[in-house]
Amino acid sequence: MKKLILSAILGVSLISCGIQKNEKTMSTDWKHTTNIYEVNVRQYTKEGTFKAFQKELPRLQQMGVKTLWFMPITPIAQKEKKGSLGSPYAAQDYTSINPEFGTLEDFKNLVNEAHKMGFKVIIDWVANHTGWDHVWTKTHPEYYIHDADGSFHRASGMDDIIELDYKNQEMRLAMIDAMKYWVQETNIDGFRCDLASWVEVDFWQQARPEVEKIKPLFFLGEFDELENPDYGKVFDASYSWTWMHKTEDFYKKKLPITELTDLLQKYSAIGDGSMRAWFTTNHDENSWNGTEYEKYGEMAKPLAVFSATWNGVPLMYSGQELPMLNKRLEFFEKDPIPWDGSYKLEEFYKKLYQLKSENSALRGGDPNASTQILQTNAPDKVLAYLRKNGKDEVLVILNLSETQHLKLQILDEAVKGKFKSLFSGLTTDFDTKPTIEMYKWEHLVFEK
Repeated sequence: MKKLILSAILGVSLISCGIQKNEKTMSTDWKHTTNIYEVNVRQYTKEGTFKAFQKELPRLQQMGVKTLWFMPITPIAQKEKKGSLGSPYAAQDYTSINPEFGTLEDFKNLVNEAHKMGFKVIIDWVANHTGWDHVWTKTHPEYYIHDADGSFHRASGMDDIIELDYKNQEMRLAMIDAMKYWVQETNIDGFRCDLASWVEVDFWQQARPEVEKIKPLFFLGEFDELENPDYGKVFDASYSWTWMHKTEDFYKKKLPITELTDLLQKYSAIGDGSMRAWFTTNHDENSWNGTEYEKYGEMAKPLAVFSATWNGVPLMYSGQELPMLNKRLEFFEKDPIPWDGSYKLEEFYKKLYQLKSENSALRGGDPNASTQILQTNAPDKVLAYLRKNGKDEVLVILNLSETQHLKLQILDEAVKGKFKSLFSGLTTDFDTKPTIEMYKWEHLVFEK
């Protein structure tokens, strides 16, 4: 895939889309050290616009955010829409801007400013379906799946959207052209592909090299590679849905920790040809299933540490730095994030994301960076692991239990020498085989 990415950008004029000439030799190597911050433009500010969000860039840069993922920025279909504003995942047009957020120029300015500050920018791409009054329903009704009575086919369980027909080759080309539009016109760095596994895998195999004739891109797919392995050959990273559900069951149903470690071994067996995106919440989870604190309680912060330090890419949702303990954001109505200026978890995420970006042991999807689950004297309570890349090592210890004042020892000989705590700054010499006292649900991160 890397060879494909690098070769695909040759011989293409990039002047019209504002891409600098030196970007012709770019790669997506940045994906190995990045993190992804999902931006809900509608709810991020009281204004709910690109211009208003742009003012937040310095704060997010300071927090260590590297990649901004914008939820769909296209106009929302009005026919059959839900609530007063509708779902951003029910597109009315693939090549226009949602006027709720501002203008195309506003978005271009936002992307340009983000790039100047070192961010990468990806946008949500909803390829499986559109809204009922998408422009194609009038210009190309043959692009859609139809029911026996000739009506457009509603997407499974969702009344406000209708499904596209991927047997139609002309539609596929139109979809690819629409994706190219955003790369050429706004210079984005990739796509988060909504319900990627609901679309035939051969479409993504067709689309990616075509779109990447413009520039190398990052593709994040909403699918779990354990369930859809073929899609992992096309996408740089995929969702870890199985992990998300298993960790919730672990916390609420008091499952044995082997349920987690066995699952991690299955994910690791996939290899480093692609990455997993680890998260505790996102727009769907927050709105429909509860905040990370409703789902995981005291386990939420250890899982955030895990997401940033296990092999893969961490994914964070708007407002998690507050944190939003019990605030579920409305999906079809205006419901701004209740910012209060405190950002209590800002330093927490900053430390984790700086370590992720600077320490080669935490490179995701890199076969040179190994991940080893460690033996301890509390295997039924603790998940401890060592990330290693050459001389760089990061040790993570998570007390995933209610045990207070847990006396922990690392029994594994792989951990040697002195390590400095990321959060306390204190140094521990593991050659002395120290006993570490941990509180319930405590997280420890050490850097050699």
